Amino acid sequence: MAGLGNPGPDYAATRHNVGAMALDVLGSRAGGRFGPHRRGRADVLEGRIGGPGGPRAVLAKPRSYMNESGGPVSALAQAFKIPPERLVVLHDELDLPFGAIRLKLGGGDNGHNGLKSIRRSLGTGEYLRVRLGIGRPPGRQDPADFVLKPFSSPERKELDVFLERAADAVEELLSEGLERAQSAFND
Repeated sequence: MAGLGNPGPDYAATRHNVGAMALDVLGSRAGGRFGPHRRGRADVLEGRIGGPGGPRAVLAKPRSYMNESGGPVSALAQAFKIPPERLVVLHDELDLPFGAIRLKLGGGDNGHNGLKSIRRSLGTGEYLRVRLGIGRPPGRQDPADFVLKPFSSPERKELDVFLERAADAVEELLSEGLERAQSAFND
């Protein structure tokens, strides 16, 4: 499972990093700590999702920029023998309102450079996606600038609840499957 974002403190609280933020919540729930992986440019945590009896999972936060996410994700999928259809990618989604969550298998990249990079590296787009709504930029603001900005003050007030719901959605996806998770979380 990969939570997409950009590395470093300058990007830590930006909209583009919401996938990595949600993965941090999952890592905290799993009771582990992320550490560097020797084969991929990523910080990795191995643990059980949803409690001690939950499914085992590898959580990864690529240390590359968003548009280069494919290399680390592909390297880790190979290292842990995870086929594309079992890979879960958490990412920001401009076409969903802030706080909305949608789960799906496959689909297009919709201009998302992280997803484009993963598709190129894996040779397929048929992996599970947890789309985390960040909304569209106001007015004529360039979407590329918008995703690299911190959340607004009203959004920050709701962000913790949003990230907890995203973690809940991933736990449901892993324990109950895509259809049940979609029924429960696709707004």
